[in-house]
Amino acid sequence: MKRILVTGGAGFIGSHFVRGLRDADVTVLDKLTYAGNLANLEGVPHAFVRGDICDADLLRRVVPGHDLVVNFAAESHVDRSIAGAAEFVRTNVLGTQTLLQACLEAGVPKVVHVSTDEVYGSIDIGSWDESAPLQPRSPYAASKAGADMLARAYAVTHGLNVSVTRCGNNYGPRQYPEKLIPLFITNLLRGRKVPLYGDGGNVRDWIHVEDHCAGIRLVAEAGESGEVYHIAGTAELTNKELTGRLLEACGRSWDLVAYVEDRKGHDRRYSLDDRKLRAMGFRPQVSFEQGLKETVRWYHENRAWWA
Repeated sequence: MKRILVTGGAGFIGSHFVRGLRDADVTVLDKLTYAGNLANLEGVPHAFVRGDICDADLLRRVVPGHDLVVNFAAESHVDRSIAGAAEFVRTNVLGTQTLLQACLEAGVPKVVHVSTDEVYGSIDIGSWDESAPLQPRSPYAASKAGADMLARAYAVTHGLNVSVTRCGNNYGPRQYPEKLIPLFITNLLRGRKVPLYGDGGNVRDWIHVEDHCAGIRLVAEAGESGEVYHIAGTAELTNKELTGRLLEACGRSWDLVAYVEDRKGHDRRYSLDDRKLRAMGFRPQVSFEQGLKETVRWYHENRAWWA
């Protein structure tokens, strides 16, 4: 049975990844910050270690013996990075380097580092492929770009078998209500206003968390060392278009939308070209219409989880 270590495995995407693993001996390492929640792993067989990926001594004890390490551990909210970047640099850059070093020393056969489309900055037309230059525009994106470069350096310099995945905006059940979709759903269910940045014209590519995790599993199985793989979504929408769909799904009207001052350095549009992963057999399975409907239903039926 394969032994898999999932860092950040109590968070939104990490916990969905753990839930999708079969016939594996799984260890979850998570610091349990505000966005980590052990309730996300209820009923899922795993061993749990509470800890920080910046803790080299802890990693030397935990990492050895695993066949695969998947790194979800990160500070990920752009607004928080604008307010204070230090923790993002610490966790996303230093933490990733500390984890990569522990994997190298332990001889881990395969590592997957999970990243984001935000490392590329903003694109007006077309889509980025994996060779596009990194031009991050927020402290969060810059810290993730630094982590990606460290992963590549460990592959090239040390021969560590590490692949990087980059994905668009995720949505689905159990997402902490600071990101757009769960924030809007939980506010609307309570009859509260939702904040729409600027003119609402910023474009994002949305992917259901289960499809994202399926892409990561494929890269874990067949991805090459030092390579980057895009995992694109199924819906490219402006934030205003998305707001309209959420209002409709929650039975609310536009009088609950509050236009607010735009975020500093707000990227206008993200778009990924995922032909490389599709050539390996990847196909998203959850349509945005189906996924959004099921997500709204989950928050409606699980108020105790978020309230």
